[in-house]
Amino acid sequence: MTSRFVEVVMHVFVTGASGWIGSATVAELIKAGHRVTGLARSDAAAERITALGAAVRRGTIDDPEVLRAGAADSDGVVHLGYNHDFSRMADALETDRRAIEALGEGLEGTGRPLLIASGVLGLGGGRVATEHDVPDGAGHPRQANALVALALADRGVRPLIARFAPTVHGAGDHGFVAHLTQIARTKGIAAYVGDGANHWPAVHVLDAATLVRLAVEDAPAGTILHATAEEGVTSRDIAEAIGRGLGVPVESIPDSRVDEHFGWIGRLFAIDSRSSSEATQQLLGWKPTHPTLLEDLAAGHYFA
Repeated sequence: MTSRFVEVVMHVFVTGASGWIGSATVAELIKAGHRVTGLARSDAAAERITALGAAVRRGTIDDPEVLRAGAADSDGVVHLGYNHDFSRMADALETDRRAIEALGEGLEGTGRPLLIASGVLGLGGGRVATEHDVPDGAGHPRQANALVALALADRGVRPLIARFAPTVHGAGDHGFVAHLTQIARTKGIAAYVGDGANHWPAVHVLDAATLVRLAVEDAPAGTILHATAEEGVTSRDIAEAIGRGLGVPVESIPDSRVDEHFGWIGRLFAIDSRSSSEATQQLLGWKPTHPTLLEDLAAGHYFA
């Protein structure tokens, strides 16, 4: 399709550039011909970003001056940096809000894109969530900050919300599925909650990176996008795949023992959440092509 916004070469400022989704996004942007500067809070992060072929801006997501300057020097921003310490969620959300505001100030009046990350987990209220579900701040903890980003359209920014599946999988993933695998290894059983019929959406990290690149290039201001290749994989199917990979039995855990068995991830793993990306695929011409979650689990990436 014909791009509405993409320049011949964009200079994209990426926070979280050395992270799981961020590093894949940096590589995707560079492969498409764009220049990238990644935010690095440490020497190790700077080395990873440089190895990807990107420039480095030193700083952290809680430094508004660094963020404002990085945004002002760019043709657009991809904001993936986030503190995932679940014991300090309120602090993380406040830091994220201030970061979005600072990035928006750096882009104000330019019409350039600011893409921020959010999530689909918990959307829909028992039905399949779509891109038309407006953030209300009451579901996924990052929805309130999505509203902060969307309001930047009134200040001459092109805000975009990418709502990611709870599992962004692939070789090297150290997120939720890797954590569930470690619990199964430690406990000696691969478990699910109740009847295991609840669903988790999923997307391969390389498909997610392609979506981010297409959105920055072409999505209109205020667009909400779903980075979900699979509408929902049942938790029982996930547990059974982990059980096969580790060679351990698969068992149901009653709701009364969820916290004891799974710890902090238990209540998340018990959520029933299905999410469509039909509108995203139609808008961007995005078509997920990489392995599914169960295919990745069968390939053994999580069991080495």
